[in-house]
Amino acid sequence: MSTRIAFLKGHGTENDFVIVPDPENVIDLPPAAVAALCDRRAGIGGDGLLHVVRSAAHPEAEGMAAEAEWFMDYRNGDGSVAEMCGNGVRVFARYLQRAGHVTEGDLAVATRGGVKAVHIAKDGDVTVGMGRAVLPEGDVTVSAGERSWLARNVNMGNPHAVAFVDDLSHAGDLLSPPPFSPAAAYPDGVNVEFVVDRGPGHVALRVHERGSGETRSCGTGACAVAVAAARRDGADPTATGAPATYTVDVPGGTLVITERPDGEIEMTGPAVIVAEGEIDADWLETTTSA
Repeated sequence: MSTRIAFLKGHGTENDFVIVPDPENVIDLPPAAVAALCDRRAGIGGDGLLHVVRSAAHPEAEGMAAEAEWFMDYRNGDGSVAEMCGNGVRVFARYLQRAGHVTEGDLAVATRGGVKAVHIAKDGDVTVGMGRAVLPEGDVTVSAGERSWLARNVNMGNPHAVAFVDDLSHAGDLLSPPPFSPAAAYPDGVNVEFVVDRGPGHVALRVHERGSGETRSCGTGACAVAVAAARRDGADPTATGAPATYTVDVPGGTLVITERPDGEIEMTGPAVIVAEGEIDADWLETTTSA
């Protein structure tokens, strides 16, 4: 390992990430190292880490290399591995553009949730094809303090529980994962969204992301919320043939989510690179082995 490791810092609607370019997949990033880098006091700070690797160089992505040159090896802030991160894909694409690997227009990004179609617009916004939502059967309940709500179970490549509430303050401090039942619904944990209405086709949310706590934004969560809101409002594009679009306010900004008649979901929003620098590899090794 070299004594310096390049990194960047970026965010999508204030869902922020440490970005580690590593095209040939030679940098060892065990969970403790990721957690140290994402630590907001002792490290760089981020909700998660985007490990940028060529698909052909990563054993989990080499099967997607023919479709997507680049693999987003995404990690949560606690170092755990995650299937997908919608805001992360937008920031990942912005990094590839900044580094000269891609230009405006269409590209494909490999993730553990499959290959995602991405479009970088001239105005700076990035649209990500988020795939289809899966709506598992069965009731789910989430709680905060003494309140409980029935929630919609939505899977966007990662699991979500969407609860519509009267006031976002009812979610509490979201410092710890909101309790849910039945436990069998989410054996690996769940992202929980608390949602209020702002107007027709317009909602706002707070979210607790598993492995990261409350975050300023969650892309897959915004998609899950839009789908849950559409079904609550009696809209199913695959049945009606008409797309359903929702504006979703998150604490860090605004995303626009469209569910198309073919069931595919598109998310559009900003992506910003704010800094770049070098990680001291000796510090990282010492922190990891402590």
